[in-house]
Amino acid sequence: MSQSSSPFKPSASPATWLGVMGGGQLGRMFAHAAQKMGFKVAVLEPALDCPAGQVADQLLSAGYTDSDGLNRLAAQCVAVTTEFENVSAQSLSYLAEKAFVAPAGECVAVAQDRLAEKRFFVECATTSGVFPAAHKEIKTAADIDQIPDDLLPGILKTARLGYDGKGQVRVKTREEVRDAFAAMNGVVCVLEKMLPLAYEISVLAARGADGQAVVYPIAENVHRDGILFTTMVPGPHIGKDAAAKAQAATLAVIEQLGYVGVLCIEFFVLTDGSVVVNEMAPRPHNSGHYTIDACVTSQFAQQVRAMARLPLGDVRQHSPAAMLNILGDIWFEPGADDKTSAPREPAWDKVLAIPGANLHLYGKDVARRARKMGHVTFIAPTMEEAQANLNNACAILGIAP
Repeated sequence: MSQSSSPFKPSASPATWLGVMGGGQLGRMFAHAAQKMGFKVAVLEPALDCPAGQVADQLLSAGYTDSDGLNRLAAQCVAVTTEFENVSAQSLSYLAEKAFVAPAGECVAVAQDRLAEKRFFVECATTSGVFPAAHKEIKTAADIDQIPDDLLPGILKTARLGYDGKGQVRVKTREEVRDAFAAMNGVVCVLEKMLPLAYEISVLAARGADGQAVVYPIAENVHRDGILFTTMVPGPHIGKDAAAKAQAATLAVIEQLGYVGVLCIEFFVLTDGSVVVNEMAPRPHNSGHYTIDACVTSQFAQQVRAMARLPLGDVRQHSPAAMLNILGDIWFEPGADDKTSAPREPAWDKVLAIPGANLHLYGKDVARRARKMGHVTFIAPTMEEAQANLNNACAILGIAP
């Protein structure tokens, strides 16, 4: 396919198709945004009953490295994106030989490896001034003997395939590092120094193929058991200096990567006010779901614009927003045995009676604990009202606020 710089405009006949690698909820929300703008969407995903496949115009049931599936996707679509950071970067590079791909495989590859990601953040720090936490690569048991004393206590993380708190263990001593490394079957890991955390933030940005970049208002996040619990925008604790540093660092990273698409970077703000970069996601992000209901252009509409080489949208936030992640736990009575107790549908009618409540369920038919089933965003004239409404929903759903 010719890689001209002209935009891919939506057309009804013949249809303009956009492709997405991955069938999860991010692909589902991408499909909604693309269809709203007049595009048709093809999803490549091995699972037949997947959230994105339920709403896409076509589901190509194939693995992420299946050459026949990749060829069919590229032949049908003028542009392809990914909704899943662990999709094969090599597959994205293969698709790029036949269609426009955003983000590029080499950008996704950086985000897939925590060590490569940290090296890249260090390179960007000469421009951004924001560094990652002190860390050490752990390839073998012998590397554990070389851990500097001031790196403990820390968090041992697998270098690849970790997300939502998976593949990481808090460690205080070298012996705990040895035990955790052995439990991870000796895969390559990175040990990060534990930091005095005040709060966590994330910065959502987008960059077009023409180099135009935009950055959204900063989100303040609370995690539970490694999974995002709530997002508040504007964050109640974010100071102007920390916000400026994080936004500037994000723009430096997205520029140096030569990235096209939507990118989210998570940061730690420490008790002394300093900012530390944590990790990035080469796709729309859970903490950016508030943009659907509270911003002029949602993160998914922005993803469509970037991959179609259309002008990026307005990122203004029109209402304070508080987002509550919905996990499968609330389908079960507290303390109930999942194997013997039948799940029950949460009281969505009561939640939707709360002013400013916007419910988004992802079409997953089986509720499991810690599984992301949906989210609710509360918009209100003030953040205090949005937070109060979120707390009311937590009480209704049996979630500790």
